[in-house]
Amino acid sequence: MASALAARIEAATPAGRDREIDGLRAIAIAGVVLGHWLVTGLTNAGGTLSAASPLREMPWLAPLSWVLQTLAPFFLVGGYTAALGLGRAGTYRAWLGRRLARLARPVPVLLCFWALLAPVLWLAGLDLPDLRTIIRLVVSPLWFLCAFAALTALTPLFRRLPPWGAVIPLCAVAAVDLWRLALDGPAWLGLLNVLTGWAVPFALGAAWARHGAPSRRASLGLLTGGTAATAALVAFAGYPASMVGVPGETLSNLNPPTLAAVAFGVAQTGLALLLKDRVAALLRAPLAWAAVVLVNLSAMTVFLWHQSALLLVTTATFGLGPLPGLHTAPDAPAWIPARLCWLPAFALTLWALWALFARFESARPGRSGAPRDADGTGPAETGNPRLP
Repeated sequence: MASALAARIEAATPAGRDREIDGLRAIAIAGVVLGHWLVTGLTNAGGTLSAASPLREMPWLAPLSWVLQTLAPFFLVGGYTAALGLGRAGTYRAWLGRRLARLARPVPVLLCFWALLAPVLWLAGLDLPDLRTIIRLVVSPLWFLCAFAALTALTPLFRRLPPWGAVIPLCAVAAVDLWRLALDGPAWLGLLNVLTGWAVPFALGAAWARHGAPSRRASLGLLTGGTAATAALVAFAGYPASMVGVPGETLSNLNPPTLAAVAFGVAQTGLALLLKDRVAALLRAPLAWAAVVLVNLSAMTVFLWHQSALLLVTTATFGLGPLPGLHTAPDAPAWIPARLCWLPAFALTLWALWALFARFESARPGRSGAPRDADGTGPAETGNPRLP
């Protein structure tokens, strides 16, 4: 059955489809999901539910965040598809409306689900501070959508930038960090980096679409330069080694993005550009391509609901006592294999949520339809296959 579906998807895929774009997006989504599932712990210390991370008690796990913090490749692909799609679209207004609708459509469903579930959890005995902790984790992915929507709306500007245009937001990030961290500027300045920080890979993606893929030497320069800058900022400028936020730490590389996180994203961009042809070649295999197509069909659903899957498993098992790897503090190496054992439960719950809610992401719910890119690109713009 799987091979038959894969064969139909393969037959429906246009010959000129940029498979590496879909593959890089799927890898980015998978990295975000696994990253949150592996480093987000909930403890009941002192009778209050709070978020915890193994990266705080076991800082030697920081390299895990280097592998699983994959937001820069997603913004890279977003910039590429936005610049390419706008160039082929009829009007900017209609094009932007389609993209923003695709981003926003799953959000009310998520919010309504938790608005109905929260009173049930409260009646079941969960305190209001605990509910606030849960809801905060549920809505945390929404910051991504806001930043992505804003950058998407600015696509005409990114299309006008020269190939080196990503240097402009990079310098803005450096200026903000210098002001707020070295010169004791107000902390709210960091909010500017939510837009300018992710504008760097977005601009690199737009340049890729407008001016062609960088040479291998340029891609290698992005990788080595970004890696060297990240290492220097961590070693000599006081930036954390973890590329994700760690509860309790005074400085987070991700909330808001710091210069270290942006430099790391530049390195990831260089690596993605170096590997794009290999990714495209691997996706010539029908089963691998079918898996990537199915992920891209409902990428926003997976992204928005993956935290809910973790939280539903966690809250549903409160009555069973403190279960290792789920309710216990992530403060010892034994927590790691225990958490790995819970990943199938998270995945199964996410699959059930996907089965229920993925239909709301598509403008045409039902058994068949036209797969669209996660950022709203339609089949007329990039040649997506149509599922049978």
